[in-house]
Amino acid sequence: MDKCLVSFSEPRSFEAEQYQRLRQQIERLSVTRELRVIAVTSAVVGDGKTLTALNLAGALAHKQGRKVLVIDADLRRPSVMPRLGLEGPLEGLATAIRAPNGSMESYVRPVDGTTLAVLPGEVATSGTYELLTSPKLAELMQEARATYDYVIIDTPPVLPMPDSGLLRDLVDGYLVVVAARSTPRKLVGETLNVLEPASVIGLVYNRDDRPVFGFYRSHYRHYFRQYVKSVSEGPFLFRVVVR
Repeated sequence: MDKCLVSFSEPRSFEAEQYQRLRQQIERLSVTRELRVIAVTSAVVGDGKTLTALNLAGALAHKQGRKVLVIDADLRRPSVMPRLGLEGPLEGLATAIRAPNGSMESYVRPVDGTTLAVLPGEVATSGTYELLTSPKLAELMQEARATYDYVIIDTPPVLPMPDSGLLRDLVDGYLVVVAARSTPRKLVGETLNVLEPASVIGLVYNRDDRPVFGFYRSHYRHYFRQYVKSVSEGPFLFRVVVR
């Protein structure tokens, strides 16, 4: 398992507590709106979306009896299974979509020692557009909603390809991961425009090593001021601190 998956390997660590805070924010929002199927994405490759998706899923799964599913919907560069240290199977989301009959659960893999399950990704041999707009995918998502308390979907970056936006009608909202001092503000703005700002529930400011104390929301406002009206009116802004 990837050592950065602190929600699993070091649940009492300072870093893992940051994902617990993200979990709390999601749970708080869930009280007033439907927020059970969440897509995690980013503007470009390398912003940490997969690690964020898995650490959030791990934090959500800490509640006793809660069932959480992670779907690897990156059909170009699937990485959820390797991050978790799981091998195979070769069949996953793409195969489930193509199958005329059968349950999604036939392709789901449990993560030992947790209430977490994974629907693996696999490199699509045909066009991803056809797969992600297939009526069968909508059926699979309905099955997931009926079976799991939360569904976290790891999707491709928004700007290099259209895949993530194709899921808009199937998810309750997007978390957009932004790498500190790496993701240009212009690309964050373009990402919000592609997804439609109303569908973005939060911006996760990742890999920030500034001290916790003395760090104010004004920094967030400065970074995102062109794209988010205010912290209170726009999507929530969340900071993941690393040591």
